[in-house]
Amino acid sequence: MLFLGIDVGTGGTRAIVVDVSGRVVVAATDEHVPFASPQTGWAEQDARDWWRATAGAVRAVLAHDGVRAEEIACVGLTGQMHGSVLLDGKGEVLRPALIWCDQRTEEQCRALTEKISAARLIELVSNPALTGFTLPKILWVREHEPQVWARVAKVLLPKDYVRFRLTGDYASDVADASGTLLFDVARRRWSAEMLDESEIDHTLLPPVYESPEITGSISPEGAAETGLRNGTPVVAGAGDQAAGAVGMGIVRVGAVSATIGTSGVVFAATDRPSLDPLGRVHTFCHANPGRWHVMGVTQAAGLSLRWFRDQFGAGADDGRDSYERLSEEAATVPPGADGVMWAPYLMGERTPHLDPHARAALTGLAANHTRAHFIRAILEGVAFSLRDTLTIFGEMGVPVESIRLGGGGARSAVWRQIQADVYGQAIEIVEAEEGAAYGAALLAGVGANAWPSVDAACQSVVRIAERVEPRVETAELMNRRYRGFRALYPALREVGRQGDK
Repeated sequence: MLFLGIDVGTGGTRAIVVDVSGRVVVAATDEHVPFASPQTGWAEQDARDWWRATAGAVRAVLAHDGVRAEEIACVGLTGQMHGSVLLDGKGEVLRPALIWCDQRTEEQCRALTEKISAARLIELVSNPALTGFTLPKILWVREHEPQVWARVAKVLLPKDYVRFRLTGDYASDVADASGTLLFDVARRRWSAEMLDESEIDHTLLPPVYESPEITGSISPEGAAETGLRNGTPVVAGAGDQAAGAVGMGIVRVGAVSATIGTSGVVFAATDRPSLDPLGRVHTFCHANPGRWHVMGVTQAAGLSLRWFRDQFGAGADDGRDSYERLSEEAATVPPGADGVMWAPYLMGERTPHLDPHARAALTGLAANHTRAHFIRAILEGVAFSLRDTLTIFGEMGVPVESIRLGGGGARSAVWRQIQADVYGQAIEIVEAEEGAAYGAALLAGVGANAWPSVDAACQSVVRIAERVEPRVETAELMNRRYRGFRALYPALREVGRQGDK
């Protein structure tokens, strides 16, 4: 019995096959066309390219010698959150999807907050109106492209468009729906009040399910394009952060993850909806039924390092991975980067600033500083930004008993140690480093009754491969540097304001 997990990411779609022991049998990735940014702060992708990449990745894993389509007992879906896929009555894509990092909707967020009030938004949907969320994107299209809006028959999240192409069914899950600003997170259902306030017809939205529930099965058309068996069941799945948490075993209270992909996320499981009255962290439904989670988001975490690599190179090409070379370069510089500091606000910022106009900065430069100082400062600055979320968790009383790392930040030994030192706490690395796709496969296994619950699945197959302790003297230095980091944003904001006058 095998389970297929599909992760519709920003850079590509990844498919992995997992067996009942939790072993990854095979994995494949098909890259997406890079997202378009026709104006500053805009980010769009063609949903049809996600489907092309999904079909390619699935066909690639099914071509593996040890995998036959008949052995795939169930399929789980995950993917980037918050995107708005607009379909007409025939299921055709009407325009490129505005994706998670698109920042154009500040005016719509302001109007929603003024109309409903910030406190009432937290009461209705557990979150403030943020530019990254789905509802403001819908409102932007309605206001700026009325000819497109007039044809909209269904609004789907990214992975749910892939589900539609796989099965012909419209469906979503409680975890991914939590990031739309249209979902009653506490009651795990669409919010009738928010739909009324925003004048959105409920028929535009798909039914929602708990993450391990089966929503449909592979259609003949889906089978023809992917090579999967017609009739293979498909579970609801989850947004990438919730699925990634399942893949790392972050399913009980006190368990926390820090994941660095394009964005960075600090994620804590809770047994009730824990709310920050200031809205600095998100409160969503967990992929584990009956649980919730809180999470803070750094918009440009791994993106900061990729931006540096793309603009300034990764050093001499010696055949190794470019990020490995950058990490090795950073390791030549002592902790604290000799005073150089990075504010990672390349795409505005969510936690804790909720400011789409925040901008990045590299500070503390002197004539003796080198490329290596820049790189180390970037690694440390991203970790400081993620620590902001841990600080808020402390204010909220959210317990942090263990921290597990995921994404690119878990693959670099230098970045692992930096995070342990910055957080001042031991960090753990799990054996299977497949993140969201792995979690989607485990959810599929629960849907296929291979495990009786999400808790049981994680207890059975998620194993710790490494533990990294903080270094006492370095952690003390990082505490001092963190105080300096927290002073950066107010100073940068004031400089920006002066420049606008």
